Amino acid sequence: MKDLRDYSLLSHNTFGIDVKCRRYLEYASMEEAVEVTRILQADRQPLLILGGGSNLLLTKDFPGVVVTPENRKEIGVSVREESPETVYLSCWAGTTFDDVVDDAVRHGYHGMENLSLIPGEVGASAVQNIGAYGAEAKDIIDRVDAVEIATGRKVSFANVDCGYSYRQSKFKHEWKDKYLVTGVTYKLSKIFTPKLEYGNIRAKLSEMGIGQPTAAELRSVIIDIRNAKLPDPKVQGNAGSFFMNPIVSTEKYRQLAAQYPAMPHYTIDSEHEKIPAGWMIDQCGWKGKSLGRAGVHDKQALVLVNRGGATGEEVVALMHAIQHDVCQRFGIEIHPEVNVH
Repeated sequence: MKDLRDYSLLSHNTFGIDVKCRRYLEYASMEEAVEVTRILQADRQPLLILGGGSNLLLTKDFPGVVVTPENRKEIGVSVREESPETVYLSCWAGTTFDDVVDDAVRHGYHGMENLSLIPGEVGASAVQNIGAYGAEAKDIIDRVDAVEIATGRKVSFANVDCGYSYRQSKFKHEWKDKYLVTGVTYKLSKIFTPKLEYGNIRAKLSEMGIGQPTAAELRSVIIDIRNAKLPDPKVQGNAGSFFMNPIVSTEKYRQLAAQYPAMPHYTIDSEHEKIPAGWMIDQCGWKGKSLGRAGVHDKQALVLVNRGGATGEEVVALMHAIQHDVCQRFGIEIHPEVNVH
C-alpha cells in the first residue's frame, strides 16, 4: 500500500491540472482496501476517491485524503464462471477499462465493443455508468465488490442494487464516499450481436465495405471514430465528453425541431428524447474557441481542453459560459458529466 504526503496529482488527472493533496493512499488488494478504511476512520479529513482521473476536473489543492486502487500493468481479469452462452469476467478495480474490452474481444466475449477506448478504470465504469455509441456499463455489469469505509466490511452489490441510470449510480449520490470499489464482474455473451445503429457506425463500416462486422472490426471502427474526434490527453489535456446529453420531453423536442429541422436526436421512450449537447454547443459557436487557456476542441464541441497551463478555474469559467449560451438559445440546461472538485 502506498501512503504519501503532500502528493502531486498531476499524473492522476487527464486534464493535466497540477494540484496536490495532503495525503495519498493507494490500495493493491481487497485486504489493503480494508486497511485503508482503518486509516480513514482515524484520519477524518475530506475524502476524494479517484479512479484513473479521466472524468475529473481539479480546481485547487485538495486538503484531505485521496484514495485510489493500484493501476496494474498486467491485466487484472479472470473468468469467474461460464456457460456455453455466457461468461462472467471478474476485474480488479484499478485495471484500465479498455484493456478489459480488448481482452474480451480477443477471447470472443461480447457486449463491450461499443465501449472501446473509453478512458478510465474498471471501478469508475461502475461508479459513472460509462457509455458510448448506444451501450452503457449497466448493460454488462453483474456485480460490484467493495469495502465499506465506515466499518471495513467487504460487500458485494448486484446490478439492480446500484440504481443505474444515464451516467448515474448510487455510488455518485447516496453511496458517495461510503465505499472503496475493489472489483467489478461483467456478464458477457459468447454470441456476438452487434449494435450498429448509434451515430455514424454503419456509415463508417459502409465506407470500409463491411456489412456484417466481426467483433474485432466493430471495436476497430469505434476506436477510429473516437480517435478522429477526441484528442489524446497525453497530447492535450481533456476529460473526454465534458457534458451529459440532456434528455428532454417529447413536447420540448418538437418545439425545437420546428425551429431546427436538422437537430439530431435519439428517442428514449414515448415521452422523452435525447439531444446531443455537442450539437447545441456547436450551434452556439463554441467549437474551436477558447476562453483564456481553456478551450473547446475543434473537432468535437462536447470536449473541453487544456490549451496549455490552464487552471481548473479557467475550465470552470468556460463551462459556465457554454452552459449560459446553450440555455439562452435552446432553453435547456446542460450539466457536466465530469466531476468537478
